[in-house]
Amino acid sequence: MSQSSSLSSSSRAGQVARIAPSPVVDSRVRLAVDVGGTFTDLVLLGDGGQKFTSKVLTTPQAPELAVLGGIEALLEQAGLRWAEVDSLILGTTLATNALIERKGARTALLTTEGFRDLVEIGLEDRFAQYDVFLEKPAPLVPRHWRLGVAERVNAAGEVLTPLDESQVLAAIHTLVAEGIESVAVCLLHGYANPVHERRIRELIKQHAPQLWVSLASDVCPEIREYERLSTISANAYVQPQVAGYLSRLSEGLAARGLRAEPFLMTSGGAITTLLTGIDEPVRLVESGPAGGAVLARQVAEQIGARRALSFDMGGTTAKICFIDDYQPQISRSFEFGRVHRHLKGSGLPIRIPVIEMVEIGAGGGSIARVNHLGMVQVGPDSAGSSPGPASYGLGGTLPTVTDAHAVLGTVDPARFAVGKVQLDPALARAALTQALTATTGLEVEAAAQAVIEIVTENMANAARVHASELGKAAEDCTLIAFGGAAPLHAARLARKLGIARLVIPGSAGVGSALGFLWAPVAYQSVRSLHQRLDHVDHAAVQALLDELTAHADAVVTRAAPGAPLLRRRTVYMRYAGQGHEIDIDLPDGALGTFDAAAATSLHARFEERYASLYGRSLPHIAVEAVSWSVAVQAAGGTAPQPDAVSSDTGPATTQQVRKVYDADAGAWQSVPVFERTQLQPGQWIKGPALVVEDETTTEVPAGFELRLSEQGALVLDDVASSAVAVQAPALEEVAA
Repeated sequence: MSQSSSLSSSSRAGQVARIAPSPVVDSRVRLAVDVGGTFTDLVLLGDGGQKFTSKVLTTPQAPELAVLGGIEALLEQAGLRWAEVDSLILGTTLATNALIERKGARTALLTTEGFRDLVEIGLEDRFAQYDVFLEKPAPLVPRHWRLGVAERVNAAGEVLTPLDESQVLAAIHTLVAEGIESVAVCLLHGYANPVHERRIRELIKQHAPQLWVSLASDVCPEIREYERLSTISANAYVQPQVAGYLSRLSEGLAARGLRAEPFLMTSGGAITTLLTGIDEPVRLVESGPAGGAVLARQVAEQIGARRALSFDMGGTTAKICFIDDYQPQISRSFEFGRVHRHLKGSGLPIRIPVIEMVEIGAGGGSIARVNHLGMVQVGPDSAGSSPGPASYGLGGTLPTVTDAHAVLGTVDPARFAVGKVQLDPALARAALTQALTATTGLEVEAAAQAVIEIVTENMANAARVHASELGKAAEDCTLIAFGGAAPLHAARLARKLGIARLVIPGSAGVGSALGFLWAPVAYQSVRSLHQRLDHVDHAAVQALLDELTAHADAVVTRAAPGAPLLRRRTVYMRYAGQGHEIDIDLPDGALGTFDAAAATSLHARFEERYASLYGRSLPHIAVEAVSWSVAVQAAGGTAPQPDAVSSDTGPATTQQVRKVYDADAGAWQSVPVFERTQLQPGQWIKGPALVVEDETTTEVPAGFELRLSEQGALVLDDVASSAVAVQAPALEEVAA
């Protein structure tokens, strides 16, 4: 079938250094690395519970250099050798950046003759119906590299027209002449019978072995041709770049003596193998943000926040995710590269398991400018790590959010990014003056404050839109903020959204990497097999479930050998004639045979769930199953302990002060500065104040009160709001 995890199935063999598998669960020394657009974050947990963190500038042209150098420095800090690391988990935005910036490989698409334009036809809808200047996202593969081949398979998997191999060979010759690097293969109804897709791969390997090949029947074996075409095009587009990076990194790790196999964070918030990441790099598109959502889930459970809003702001982007009942919402698809960032349908779809979140270009490196209307605009483009913000002194001249903070005094230039970058406030002032003040007439401090307000409002607006799309209310949530820039903006964002309580967890500056260490080892296999429940082929369904289970088991077992496996079998169902499905768990969970009794129980479950969602069922209409899924997870890990604020021990004291610009007063004022490591549980701080640590700074505006919890989280309450007591239960009550 299906989503093969072997390197040879969709990529060139011999490119990954083979390292003996090692269990991820219950490891002694664990290391996590999150490669972002600006910074690479690292977290190491020692065998005695010690935690070491670091941030280094990302090396965009060769991301493995920052990873290897950062790990080397962190191991030296911890007094450890490479061979003493028991597990290494990696996340990356490499695939994301390649897709958004359109910097992937020269990619071609082979599809059924007559269907090459489907990637532009899409769903034949308009995301902005009355916009006469509507601009749709350009497909990843230009038309002249989309080639049709004669063949046809029907929805039942029956071959109607045999594959014309002479056409395939001619297409291969054309692609080689065009300098193509990667080929996506997506044939009509290939999910039902992949025989023609697999034969095309064989022919490519025989006649052009230098080409990368991605099969839709491996990566996305589901119905809906447009989504399949878009997904496999994205997979092929990023595969050479991601696979090259992972291969070079694997070789570098092995050469340095790492004995543990490195694993990867997926977009769905799970851990998988390196080879799966090479075969299916599209699963890594949202891996870094997914780690942040996992961390937020853990923190929400610790503090008893059944409704939470995860806020992750780094150097390039900001990510917002709703968490209900301690679980982030998982979606079967998402869009990337939206032409209009707040309009659904304005991007290209990718159909993979992904944590539901909204991501916008709002980070510390987001560039500020005056637009054609004479207004200050921030983002979505970023200065990245090279050349970076003007204050980095690395050649950047455009003002960014980080430069605004440097001018306003909210960040310590000497401690920025664990001291890896020495900020120069004079360069920041010069950039803001040249780009903003000369045009707007604002003083430089006012211009800097405008940048902060605008980027925060951009994030608040994204949260509002995301909440409306999901039918949720942000003001009912606890805000959990992490990432290098988030603690500086969290209180302002909370106030804009009407949120009364926010939490800054420990090591917030490297929060996504820390979340990797909480993520489960898991994998989900899915495949379409259309069945009407009144005429179901029990044997075919059972064979498919067995095949999906074996594949998912193999991936998880490689990452966590010996661990007990938890399985969940899900069916995506609808009434006949409907266009979309709802997910229903099989009645026996992970066990049992799919027989007539199972089909009857499945039908009853669907009717009940449909009625609960839409207020009625339709018993006179036939029910059909469209796709079948098996999710496997390695059991293990410990439940988080409840967090609490201890008894009031009085106000925290400090001798440190810093001059910070007060926008409301229009003047500079002295603000107390507290070292986070010096705070004790139960101590409280009233804003305005700053709490500093190696990876980030937390701003406590006037009207907020901060307390330190037992587990080291900073808990900020908007005491100016009378809703605190209603919206956010006291942490000590939760613990009790």
